[in-house]
Amino acid sequence: MSRPALDATALSESVRAGETTVAAIADAFLEHIETLEPDIHAFASFKPRQVRLQAALNEGHGLLAGVPVGLKDILDSADHPTQFFSPIYTDHQPSRDAHVVTLLRQAGALIMGKTHTTEFAYMRTGPTRNPHDLERTPGSSSAGSAAGMAADFFAVALGTQTAGSLLKPASYCGLFAFKPSFGLVSLEGVKPLAPSFDTVGWYGRSVRDLNLMARVLIPGFKVPEIEQRPLRLGFYRTARWDQVAPDVANALEEAVEHLRGAGHQVSEIQLPEAFAGVFDDHLLINDCEGARSLAKEFQAHRALLSPSILAMFDRAAATTWEQESAAKARLTALAPILNEICQPFDAMLGPCCGSVAPLFVDSAENTGPSDYIKFWGAFGWPQVNLPLPRAEGLLPIGLQVIGRFRNDGSLLRVAERVAAELLTDRGH
Repeated sequence: MSRPALDATALSESVRAGETTVAAIADAFLEHIETLEPDIHAFASFKPRQVRLQAALNEGHGLLAGVPVGLKDILDSADHPTQFFSPIYTDHQPSRDAHVVTLLRQAGALIMGKTHTTEFAYMRTGPTRNPHDLERTPGSSSAGSAAGMAADFFAVALGTQTAGSLLKPASYCGLFAFKPSFGLVSLEGVKPLAPSFDTVGWYGRSVRDLNLMARVLIPGFKVPEIEQRPLRLGFYRTARWDQVAPDVANALEEAVEHLRGAGHQVSEIQLPEAFAGVFDDHLLINDCEGARSLAKEFQAHRALLSPSILAMFDRAAATTWEQESAAKARLTALAPILNEICQPFDAMLGPCCGSVAPLFVDSAENTGPSDYIKFWGAFGWPQVNLPLPRAEGLLPIGLQVIGRFRNDGSLLRVAERVAAELLTDRGH
């Protein structure tokens, strides 16, 4: 059997229908991984024998029957170490799975291994390369999961996002990705960084895969039917549009014009000047909460922390509790204003990243800014990355589709329609 060229939805359906076996799927993916992994370095822990053992015991039932999954290495798993890309936790073996990992297993998924992250899901990058160009970064802390997806090492993968760590790698690697509304997915067994923003999300090969994973990881999740009328979409460039590279800006504007040409209403919106401070307030809160989350590592193993982590502690130490509280209060005050402005729209559109994947420099923090992503994440809103159609040889660019808080099901339905307009008959 060759490696299945199917999305997770079709793959699980083929297993349940008896058209293939979990063991055959495992063998096909393992063969592919063993060929390409020496160049990609997606895995922090990879145990082929463990994968085959899982496959032999897998009964081929559940929403994710036989679907290979990658796990970001800040999520605990009982059969792989969780090391956070830090020497402090070399060979650290949790005693049980994170809540979301248990849900994946209960749904019939096949855990392929743990994927590389940045140090404590923050800044210092790991060894993973972008499959589209090995000289370029795959993105920030969910990089191993994204690169593994782009290299076809698994059919879906888990990541997390605090600022831009899920959607940025999706944009750089040409993937579908979904970051749910804050608080919908359990964080039990996930190493925290900034608890005000930390969210588990996932990658897939289609919007329907994103929906499939939501049904597994968000109990009671439903995607509502929406009226078959032209979509009403808002396009927000943010206050930092001047930092978007021309090729990215052109691709986004072409996508907007294509949607308009298909009969959908896309209106540009402007936000009050106060929203220009969201980027800095997110960073301030991230620093302060990150310093508290890593306090035990800082006190016991300061010499083993990277300069970027130590710089975060310095910024946090220079920030008063009153300043942090004021930043949180500003976001709280802006949230209902943003909701009211966006209320008339089915979803918002915007840039995901300001550039294509930057060149990889070993051990550098060179993954590019996350501003266009963390703007919406500061309010806990759900976010989708859609890979835009690109000519052969050009690096991926992502379109961000954003829904209002707790409108996750509606967002996925809108994203499905937008993807159908932009990607049908274009090689996706």
